[in-house]
Amino acid sequence: MSEFWVYFNLGLKHVLDINAYDHVLFLMALIIPYHFKDWSRVLVLISLFTIGHTIALLLSVFGIISVKVNLVEFLIPITILVTALYYLFTAGKTNKKNDNISFVAIITLFFGIIHGLGFSNYFKAILPGNTSDKLLPSLEFALGIEAAQLIVVFIVLFLSYLVQTVFRFSKRDWTLVMASFIIGVVIPLVIKSEIWNR
Repeated sequence: MSEFWVYFNLGLKHVLDINAYDHVLFLMALIIPYHFKDWSRVLVLISLFTIGHTIALLLSVFGIISVKVNLVEFLIPITILVTALYYLFTAGKTNKKNDNISFVAIITLFFGIIHGLGFSNYFKAILPGNTSDKLLPSLEFALGIEAAQLIVVFIVLFLSYLVQTVFRFSKRDWTLVMASFIIGVVIPLVIKSEIWNR
């Protein structure tokens, strides 16, 4: 049981690490247009992201896929930027969320794979040596990620509720402000990427 907590806590810290805020930024970008009443859609998106993340870890851990670190570290902020830009340009549109949830779901799964690849090298280094010993820690790690993501999602949804009820922001204004903030934070990450130094 103690081994479960080792990998579970590793998953928690992976998301909640203040120095690795790209994961939190992506979650913020992903859920800014949603409310507490949309909890089922939010849960689906967050779970899809975790599934993508876990698929990437497993593919990497078992040696099926290998991607250059510089490329992944460039793609991670791109995923955040694309997500924030999508909501920036669709804020206040009359389309129902049901119309675009499948598009967002597919993108979220794909972006989860990219984010999972970003952590795969470190994760491979700390896993037990035998192939048969790698599956369970990977799943325990995934549970930690899911728990941490739910914490972040709750905080962001609570802030959204607070801003829209107490400070009377419209949903459109909240989405525009948050998407713009995220874009402003992530553009320097894209510009400073080592991929440009090749």
